[in-house]
Formats: sequence, C-alpha cells, structure tokens
Amino acid sequence: MIKLFKVKEKQRELAENSNGKPPPKKQSAGELRLHKDISELNLPKTCSISFPNSKDDLMNFEVTIRPDDGYYLGGTFTFTFQISSIYPHEAPKVKCKTKVYHPNIDLEGNVCLNILREDWKPVLNINTIIYGLYHLFTEPNHEDPLNREAAAVLRDNPKMFESNVRRAMAGGYVGQTFFTRCI
Repeated sequence: MIKLFKVKEKQRELAENSNGKPPPKKQSAGELRLHKDISELNLPKTCSISFPNSKDDLMNFEVTIRPDDGYYLGGTFTFTFQISSIYPHEAPKVKCKTKVYHPNIDLEGNVCLNILREDWKPVLNINTIIYGLYHLFTEPNHEDPLNREAAAVLRDNPKMFESNVRRAMAGGYVGQTFFTRCI
C-alpha cells in the first residue's frame, strides 16, 4: 500500500532543502500546451514573436507581421496575444496594436478571424492563428467585415482601397481617422 502522507512529506522536505529556493510553480495545462505550441512554431520569415513581459510570462506575447505581398506590403503590424489557463479549450484573445485601415480589423484593434471565434477548436494552435493573421493581410475579406467602410471600399473600388491603405500606412488621414505611420 502506498503511504500518501509519507510521499507528501518527502516532497515537502525536498522542496525545503532546495537551497532556499521556493519550489517550482506548477504549470497549468494551458501553459504546458502553449509551451509546446511555441517550441514547435514554424513562422514565415515575415513574422516574429516577442515576450515583452519576459520569457517567464508565456501567456502574454506579441507577434509582428510584415506582409511581403498585397495591399499591406512593407507595413509592420503588431498583435498582442493573451492566452487563458484553459487554452486550448478557449481561443486566445488577439488584438492588433497597430491602428490599421483593414476590413477585418476595427479601429480598436479587434480582429475578425473565424478561428478566433466560432471555428476555434482545441486542435488548432498558435502557428495556425499567426498564419490566419498573415492571410488577412495578403487576402483581406470584405464579406465578413469589422470595419464596414473599408470593406465597402474594397468591394466597390479596389484602387481607392489601395490608395487608402497606402495613405494610412504612410501616416495620414483616411476620412476623419488618423493613422500612425507603420511602414
């Protein structure tokens, strides 16, 4: 018969004798899965990941995307990722820090990407999300917009849309909205 109290006592003793260091913090299942996802990242050369709060805080990080094709060529767009402790059963919270004229990203940085909402499944991972975000820049979707004005311009007048994107990325006004330079 296993003596549970002896096992617990032995663990406590080992923790106390670890040279005055506190016992290591247990990782949640979400942290373990995220660690695996990050270690297996296969990012395109136009994307990078950083940990502004240090590598000790894996649950909050930033991804920078520099599209090499399409309307947003030459721009730099930063997204924040907040991962809950129940990841992958809940999709990460993703926001765009860079104010961008885009049909699928509103002016507050909310992102319209189906895999972050109704199509999220625990088999998806961080790599999938990053590729999805990258795809938004190479193929913006006017059929599922958050920024309805930008979507209408993309649908009705692609040349005007391209001009608006260039103006916004260069740091200027599109309509009444000012965009900070991101190229």
